[in-house]
Amino acid sequence: MGKGDKKTKRGKIANKSYGARRPGKAAKTVVTTKKKATKKK
Repeated sequence: MGKGDKKTKRGKIANKSYGARRPGKAAKTVVTTKKKATKKK
C-alpha cells in the first residue's frame, strides 16, 4: 500500500487521478437572476 495502490489517497496523487479518496474541486454554484419581461407599446 502506498504510491502504487490506486485505492489510496497517496496512490491517487501519484497517478494524478481523482476519486472517493481524493475528491476533485467542488463544482461552483452559479447564481442567475431572471429579467422582467417588458411589453413594447
